[in-house]
Amino acid sequence: MSVKNSSAAKRHKQSEVRRLRNKSVKSAVRTCAKKFVASVTAKNSEEATARLRELTKELDTAARKGIVSKNAAARKKSRMQRLYNNTFPAVN
Repeated sequence: MSVKNSSAAKRHKQSEVRRLRNKSVKSAVRTCAKKFVASVTAKNSEEATARLRELTKELDTAARKGIVSKNAAARKKSRMQRLYNNTFPAVN
């Protein structure tokens, strides 16, 4: 970072704030995913349903903010939904 250029200092400060904010959102998404996988592994259908809803919301929020791409969010949601459907087949 340049010492003389104040605009560069401001830009660096802004990017640092954004980096930390993005990091916290990514961490929240990963935590939700781990909790969802744990509830599916434990064969807890009610908890898994709630966790999947929460994970979907987190991924959509991260995609809307541009922290993860829309395609990456859609891919992760699809994989988690497939895991849920394979573990808890629908009873007709």
